[in-house]
Amino acid sequence: MDRVVYDRMAAHDTTHWWYRARRDILSDYLTRWGNVPEDARILEIGCGTGHNLPMLAQFGQVDAIEIDPAARAKASERLGKPVGTAPLPELSGVAPGSYDLVAVLDVIEHVEQDVAALASIARALKPGGKILITVPAHQWMWSAHDVVNHHKRRYSKASFQAALKAAGLEGHKLGYFNSLLFPVAVAARFAGKLMGKDDSDDSPPAKPLNAVFEKIFGLERHLVGRMPLPPGLSLITLAEPKT
Repeated sequence: MDRVVYDRMAAHDTTHWWYRARRDILSDYLTRWGNVPEDARILEIGCGTGHNLPMLAQFGQVDAIEIDPAARAKASERLGKPVGTAPLPELSGVAPGSYDLVAVLDVIEHVEQDVAALASIARALKPGGKILITVPAHQWMWSAHDVVNHHKRRYSKASFQAALKAAGLEGHKLGYFNSLLFPVAVAARFAGKLMGKDDSDDSPPAKPLNAVFEKIFGLERHLVGRMPLPPGLSLITLAEPKT
């Protein structure tokens, strides 16, 4: 990712509506569907500034990996111990069969060899372990945001399922989220392109609007996994190796 993306993440990951509501959604999703064992060993790959680590720590003992040095330093501060550097798809230094849960949150789309990365992550699981995965949806939504984030692709449901299958994984509770605000995002994206203002700036809006967006997005914590949501900005699943 461009340096500016990490800088914005560090500046806004505790206040931006997207980060705040998504953490609540992911926490509820794991509580309902994760069946995470007590005292689980958890790994977050591509943890960025570490803003998800306190949420994941509710479910067990957390380790983390981040390849950007500045973001890794911030994440290490938050985690209270060093964050590792093993890149995908190799994951060198991560012992096979080590983790009950691996979280890969908006990371796989950055990796050229996504199937190899998923297969490598699967090898890090203990028997019965799961991978919590989120990815951006809809290639037709490609914009400057994807460029500065160094995305290789956005996924359809079909392409996401195909990548999982090729890696020997099966996705459970796979579906869209960030659906309630999807029409707003589509309108903004296309209006920007029509006006020649395809902007990559994802700083939070004014406080009142930020609060409204957080409230709307946060409503999905009661829905994700319980019912199929209409198309959204992201896809989510809990994946496990096929038996």
